[in-house]
Amino acid sequence: MLLFIGGTEVILIVIVILLLFGSKKIPEVARAIGKGYREFQKATEDIKRELSDLDVEPKSTKPQKESTPRENEHNASDVP
Repeated sequence: MLLFIGGTEVILIVIVILLLFGSKKIPEVARAIGKGYREFQKATEDIKRELSDLDVEPKSTKPQKESTPRENEHNASDVP
């Protein structure tokens, strides 16, 4: 993920985060980010599971009608 970020940039980002949040708030922020990420992953898995359950169920819940011969049709043997 950090393919385009060098060591200097990472150090600069860490320093900025320390200045913004302070050393005491960083664990709290990291915990909140972790909880949010886990909740997002759980929601994503739930959606995937629901979609896969929908694919397994039959497409139509209506019962199909039995095919019956039409009353107006005549067999070849019925023709005089």
